[in-house]
Amino acid sequence: MTGKDANAGDALRLAVAAVAHELPVEQAALLAVVEVESGGRIGARIAGRLEPLIRFEGHYFYRLLPAARRNRALAGGLAHPVAGRVRNPLRQAARWRLLEAACAIDRPAALASVSWGVGQVMGAHWRWLGYGGIEAMVADVRTGIEGQVRLMARFIREAGLAERLQAHDWQGFARAYNGPTYRSNRYDERMAQAYALIVGEKPARPARNTMATLALGAGGPAVEALQRDLRLLGYPLIADGDFGFATQAALRQFQRENGLRPDGVYGARSMEAMGRQMPPAARSA
Repeated sequence: MTGKDANAGDALRLAVAAVAHELPVEQAALLAVVEVESGGRIGARIAGRLEPLIRFEGHYFYRLLPAARRNRALAGGLAHPVAGRVRNPLRQAARWRLLEAACAIDRPAALASVSWGVGQVMGAHWRWLGYGGIEAMVADVRTGIEGQVRLMARFIREAGLAERLQAHDWQGFARAYNGPTYRSNRYDERMAQAYALIVGEKPARPARNTMATLALGAGGPAVEALQRDLRLLGYPLIADGDFGFATQAALRQFQRENGLRPDGVYGARSMEAMGRQMPPAARSA
């Protein structure tokens, strides 16, 4: 490890230690989240300044833009109604240029369409997180690693996730922090493995085929989570963990409305579509 890398690692650990004490959450658990969200990197050098890592979300930009500016963004390849259609360049410098182009169309909407810093928290959450505006949130996260970690801690606190993280409930934490599609990206497994490495434990072997389908007759926490998500999207259900006919009917209706085969089976495609439709406060960071 070079001296520069060591200094960056020390700065990250100090910033995490400060917020870990306030939440309170074990420092190693927070570092595991950072490792999964940003690979432990505290930023990238952009035009001579250390800037937070960013990811631009074109589907957020599409939703946040006023109609008069949406066509301009669509024509420029900066917005799309479907998540993932606006590709993020590999290098951070190119991502910042992408953000600059979006800002030329609508700066507040562009800044709110970015996930920021070591915790990759969406700018669209600025109001929910108690900032006076998106500019205030961005200014805070750009102050340095301390601002980045403060932003991540705010999200964890406001979402009520400190207890889950402290209990090493990686699945419950990842579902709320990363959204309903967390299984497809193995966020919970990766956080558990990162934590084990940080504290010197042997990482558990990841299970295969963790994305199980849910259908009529299924039961348990996974069904209860699905029912809560459907309720958030406006389907009247009781989250009782029992996949009965009411849950099947609600899921079929959701599938029809989102261009999926209405088979009443909750699998990868339904999970991805549901993740795109979730309200911002319930979505990934």
